[in-house]
Amino acid sequence: MKKKLQIFQIFSSLPQEHIKSLEKISQTRKYSSGKTIFMENDPGNGFYGISEGKVKIYKSSPFGKEHILHIFGPGEIFAEVAVFAGMNFPANALALEDSSLIFFPRNRFRALLAENPDLSMNLLGLMSMRLRQMVAKVEELSLKEVPARLAAHLLLLREDTGKDEFQLDVNKTQLAALLGTIPETLSRVIRKMKEEKMITIKGSKVGILDINNLNNLAEGSVKL
Repeated sequence: MKKKLQIFQIFSSLPQEHIKSLEKISQTRKYSSGKTIFMENDPGNGFYGISEGKVKIYKSSPFGKEHILHIFGPGEIFAEVAVFAGMNFPANALALEDSSLIFFPRNRFRALLAENPDLSMNLLGLMSMRLRQMVAKVEELSLKEVPARLAAHLLLLREDTGKDEFQLDVNKTQLAALLGTIPETLSRVIRKMKEEKMITIKGSKVGILDINNLNNLAEGSVKL
């Protein structure tokens, strides 16, 4: 369990005695691909860390349209708002692949926070970063057109992988939902990017051909 907890950034700098305290309250939970972890308005009785796998956080409209808010992978924490707010989960969570999660019950974790100011500050830092990400996402969806959103996403994947060729982190239907569009529109944008020789794409594998034009597209200084 020690190694599993220390892959999470908010715990990585904690002394051994605090890691041991966290081990005592945490629970390992397994979810197969496609399995719901929690639904919007379920009681927010704790939060999760991902040891293995991938999880999407999403909202559904009354008409069944899905919008993906976040996609999380190993070493990341989600649903931490439940720790402080004492409210229901504000969105849905679903395993995108077979996943091993570590669950931290809210009440027992809050008791640890009262004893551990360092852990409190680490968690507040995580929530501050998450808020900045959400503000950036709202700005992107409200101000940028779909080509700019896709370009920005591809540039982020390039930065994360450190390579000009990489695999998409989700399938194209999920990517469309993440970018706030529909698969048909996404396909048209991808086709235009290929025609402009900005990218290559085969299946889920993307190659960046023209980093300058892609940057310009992401910034909105050029149009497709």
